[in-house]
Amino acid sequence: MLSGKHAYQAHKLTFYTAGLLGAVPPRGLFRRRRRALLAAFDALPAAEQEAIMARVAYYNRLDASTPLGEGATCNRTFALRAQKSTYHLDFYRIAKYFSPKAAYHYRFGDKTCVPEVPTFVKSRPIHGNNANSVLLKLDSVRHFYTVKDTQSYADKKDALVWRGAAHQPHRRRFLEQCYGAPRCDIGATDSKSETAPYQRPFMPIEQQLEHKFIFSIEGNDVATNLKWIMASNSLCFMKRPIFETWFMEGALVPGYHYVEVKDDFSDLEAQIDYYLTHPEKARAIIRNANRYIAEFFRPRHERLIALKVFERYLRRTEQAI
Repeated sequence: MLSGKHAYQAHKLTFYTAGLLGAVPPRGLFRRRRRALLAAFDALPAAEQEAIMARVAYYNRLDASTPLGEGATCNRTFALRAQKSTYHLDFYRIAKYFSPKAAYHYRFGDKTCVPEVPTFVKSRPIHGNNANSVLLKLDSVRHFYTVKDTQSYADKKDALVWRGAAHQPHRRRFLEQCYGAPRCDIGATDSKSETAPYQRPFMPIEQQLEHKFIFSIEGNDVATNLKWIMASNSLCFMKRPIFETWFMEGALVPGYHYVEVKDDFSDLEAQIDYYLTHPEKARAIIRNANRYIAEFFRPRHERLIALKVFERYLRRTEQAI
């Protein structure tokens, strides 16, 4: 079995292979298939339909006709660029199902501001009017990578771990406040002079999973490690998030899906002590987190939801489907 860096490289290879092969057939084939895929929605139980449409409305909050801005991209001209970025592969996977005349705006990368026109993005602020930021599952190869955790919660170390680059001020504050705290193995993996006192060796995911508690902290937008933590048998600690992606971070409930830590991290040690002495509550949160993330690994449902998000975008921007 592959592990660590080799497992992630194999994961990326599979992603790129599937994405590039999916670009080979003519788009007309996918447009014809879209009708059948969307028709499958009608065959689902009512409760499942309701759950799907709730997610569609969460991702696409355009609730009235909204005009496109200047410079919108025509679907006919969107193609996989020479760099074949993960964003292009993920976006093309859905866009190919729609008319070549469809038009839209998109912004790839870590986005924390809401555009002035309706735009497909990977991330957006949770609070405020974020309707123009329409979420799709982008950069999925990185943000939806998980590792099978074979170790039970009871057998893990009674400690909290975090490793990551601390390019952002809030991550450096986390290091300043919590580095060296009891039962904490925290360290920066970058080589910046500002983080020199807090630098520790890189630690692979498999080794981090040996700890009962794993900290998740946002970077440029969301925290990349949040998904694999919530898929594991370890307990996720984090501040309440301010950005969200396809993972719907804004829907996570503190004390139910994760352990909330104060913005200044002042209660981190107290929270560790509490869950060390209340293992049954820790395991309950872990079970809730596992159930939550499982919904994002149902390929047919994920594709159906994305198609409906895209379709809703076209309707709200007054375009033919």
